[in-house]
Amino acid sequence: MTQVYGTPDDAHPTSYFRGFADEYARHRPTYAPAALDAVLDGLDPPVRVLDVGCGTGIFTRLLAARGARVVGVDPSHDMLEEARRAPGSEQGLVEYRLGTAESTGLPDASRDLVTCAQAFHWFDAAKALKELHRVLLRGGRLALVWNVRAEGDAFTAEYDEVVRRAQAAAKAAGRKVEVTRDADPTLGGWFEGVRVQAFDNAHVLDQEGLLGRARSASYFPRAGPLREELEAALRAAFERHAVDERVALAQRTEVTLATRVDRRR
Repeated sequence: MTQVYGTPDDAHPTSYFRGFADEYARHRPTYAPAALDAVLDGLDPPVRVLDVGCGTGIFTRLLAARGARVVGVDPSHDMLEEARRAPGSEQGLVEYRLGTAESTGLPDASRDLVTCAQAFHWFDAAKALKELHRVLLRGGRLALVWNVRAEGDAFTAEYDEVVRRAQAAAKAAGRKVEVTRDADPTLGGWFEGVRVQAFDNAHVLDQEGLLGRARSASYFPRAGPLREELEAALRAAFERHAVDERVALAQRTEVTLATRVDRRR
């Protein structure tokens, strides 16, 4: 029988997306184009990028589409295989490697930019920041990126309630549930000059896309009565709020930029 949260050995977050990387790739939102502008602003092309925690390569391919040369690193075999199958990954600008934010495997001072989209909350922040400092060139840039739901409309509020129920159940079952979508890059003294920007990025969905978006989250149950209840709540919310068979989740893309400290104090 399918386990509610995967197999019994799924105790470590690196295993949470095992077996449904394809669903993640199909249903996760993209990022605001203005956020890409902010991440790359002022960097001389071709920009050499490490996209750490790259998952299925959503942000990796956006960077490559802007002409960057990107190495995507992730600890999940499933996610990397899905990334390699995606259109655009064969253009010669992207390379995917197995690794972690704490141990990337890249040479010292080899990247102009390190990006991390929708993943930094899974890392050991202190170890990761030290490692990302190591692989960046002098004056290199760190960009932490998240899509964050915004408040203000009834449909998004109903979706948030479903999310809270799913997260509470996952936490009670022993899963690591990270709700924070920000970070302090100055931890450990490796980065400075922090600046934060936000860009509107509503996620427009049909009913299948809405259910897929929910299912792709690490905390959403894979089977059982709670999954059925939560999906029924999402269908009902869709019926109440859809216009032309679409709903829009209010969200923004938040970008935290920081600069590599070249001489630690």
